[in-house]
Amino acid sequence: MATELKPTVGYEDTLGQLDIRLGRVVEVVTEPSAPKPAYRLTVDFGKYGRRVSVGRFTQHAAQDLMGQQVVAVLNFEPRKVGGVMSEVLILGVQVPGVSSGEATFLTPAREARLGSKVF
Repeated sequence: MATELKPTVGYEDTLGQLDIRLGRVVEVVTEPSAPKPAYRLTVDFGKYGRRVSVGRFTQHAAQDLMGQQVVAVLNFEPRKVGGVMSEVLILGVQVPGVSSGEATFLTPAREARLGSKVF
Protein backbone atom coordinates (compact mmCIF):
# COMPACT_ATOMS: atom_id res chain seq x y z
CA MET A 1 0.00 0.00 0.00
CA ALA A 2 1.55 3.28 -1.12
CA THR A 3 1.64 6.22 1.25
CA GLU A 4 1.97 9.90 0.53
CA LEU A 5 5.41 11.47 0.74
CA LYS A 6 6.05 13.78 3.65
CA PRO A 7 6.37 17.54 3.04
CA THR A 8 9.62 18.94 1.64
CA VAL A 9 12.06 20.14 4.32
CA GLY A 10 15.35 22.02 4.25
CA TYR A 11 18.72 20.27 4.65
CA GLU A 12 19.93 22.44 7.56
CA ASP A 13 16.73 21.78 9.53
CA THR A 14 16.94 18.01 9.09
CA LEU A 15 19.85 15.96 7.72
CA GLY A 16 22.24 18.83 8.39
CA GLN A 17 21.74 18.32 12.14
CA LEU A 18 22.54 14.61 12.11
CA ASP A 19 26.03 13.15 12.50
CA ILE A 20 25.80 10.02 10.32
CA ARG A 21 29.03 8.05 10.03
CA LEU A 22 30.43 4.75 8.88
CA GLY A 23 31.49 2.10 11.37
CA ARG A 24 32.48 -1.57 11.50
CA VAL A 25 30.76 -4.19 13.66
CA VAL A 26 33.38 -5.66 15.99
CA GLU A 27 31.17 -7.59 18.44
CA VAL A 28 27.70 -9.14 18.21
CA VAL A 29 25.80 -10.80 21.05
CA THR A 30 22.15 -11.68 21.51
CA GLU A 31 20.54 -9.16 23.90
CA PRO A 32 18.16 -11.14 26.14
CA SER A 33 16.88 -8.05 27.99
CA ALA A 34 15.47 -6.44 24.82
CA PRO A 35 11.66 -6.55 24.55
CA LYS A 36 11.88 -8.24 21.10
CA PRO A 37 14.66 -10.40 19.59
CA ALA A 38 17.71 -8.16 19.11
CA TYR A 39 21.48 -8.06 19.05
CA ARG A 40 23.82 -5.83 21.06
CA LEU A 41 26.41 -4.69 18.55
CA THR A 42 29.66 -2.92 19.31
CA VAL A 43 30.64 -0.72 16.38
CA ASP A 44 34.06 0.86 15.76
CA PHE A 45 33.85 4.38 14.29
CA GLY A 46 37.61 4.92 14.02
CA LYS A 47 38.67 8.20 15.68
CA TYR A 48 35.12 8.54 17.11
CA GLY A 49 35.56 5.40 19.19
CA ARG A 50 33.49 2.32 19.79
CA ARG A 51 29.77 2.61 20.51
CA VAL A 52 27.02 0.14 21.43
CA SER A 53 23.77 -0.27 19.52
CA VAL A 54 20.86 -2.59 20.21
CA GLY A 55 19.08 -3.47 16.99
CA ARG A 56 16.68 -5.95 15.45
CA PHE A 57 19.05 -7.40 12.86
CA THR A 58 18.32 -10.99 13.90
CA GLN A 59 17.40 -12.07 10.35
CA HIS A 60 21.21 -12.16 9.97
CA ALA A 61 23.30 -14.74 11.82
CA ALA A 62 25.58 -13.06 14.38
CA GLN A 63 28.72 -14.28 12.60
CA ASP A 64 27.48 -12.70 9.34
CA LEU A 65 27.30 -9.28 11.00
CA MET A 66 30.87 -9.42 12.30
CA GLY A 67 33.17 -7.17 10.28
CA GLN A 68 30.35 -5.54 8.30
CA GLN A 69 30.48 -1.82 7.65
CA VAL A 70 27.31 -0.07 8.81
CA VAL A 71 25.85 3.43 8.67
CA ALA A 72 24.75 4.94 11.99
CA VAL A 73 23.52 8.16 13.58
CA LEU A 74 26.00 9.14 16.30
CA ASN A 75 24.27 12.18 17.79
CA PHE A 76 20.85 10.88 18.84
CA GLU A 77 20.34 10.78 22.60
CA PRO A 78 21.23 7.35 24.01
CA ARG A 79 18.15 5.18 24.51
CA LYS A 80 17.64 2.35 26.95
CA VAL A 81 16.63 -0.88 25.21
CA GLY A 82 15.92 -3.58 27.76
CA GLY A 83 18.80 -3.40 30.22
CA VAL A 84 21.28 -1.82 27.80
CA MET A 85 21.95 1.79 26.81
CA SER A 86 21.94 1.97 23.01
CA GLU A 87 24.33 4.81 22.10
CA VAL A 88 23.90 4.95 18.31
CA LEU A 89 21.19 4.11 15.78
CA ILE A 90 22.34 1.76 13.02
CA LEU A 91 20.31 2.56 9.92
CA GLY A 92 18.46 -0.24 8.22
CA VAL A 93 15.42 -1.17 6.17
CA GLN A 94 12.52 -3.50 6.92
CA VAL A 95 13.05 -7.12 5.86
CA PRO A 96 10.07 -8.19 3.71
CA GLY A 97 7.80 -10.87 5.10
CA VAL A 98 8.95 -10.74 8.75
CA SER A 99 7.59 -9.11 11.89
CA SER A 100 7.60 -5.34 12.07
CA GLY A 101 10.96 -3.89 13.05
CA GLU A 102 13.14 -6.72 11.75
CA ALA A 103 15.76 -5.01 9.61
CA THR A 104 18.77 -5.42 7.41
CA PHE A 105 21.52 -2.81 7.81
CA LEU A 106 22.64 -0.20 5.30
CA THR A 107 26.20 -0.64 4.08
CA PRO A 108 28.35 1.03 1.40
CA ALA A 109 28.90 -0.69 -1.94
CA ARG A 110 32.69 -0.38 -1.35
CA GLU A 111 34.87 -0.40 1.76
CA ALA A 112 35.39 3.10 3.15
CA ARG A 113 37.31 4.68 6.03
CA LEU A 114 35.78 4.17 9.47
CA GLY A 115 34.26 7.37 10.83
CA SER A 116 33.59 8.77 7.34
CA LYS A 117 30.70 11.23 7.30
CA VAL A 118 27.63 10.21 5.31
CA PHE A 119 26.24 12.97 3.10
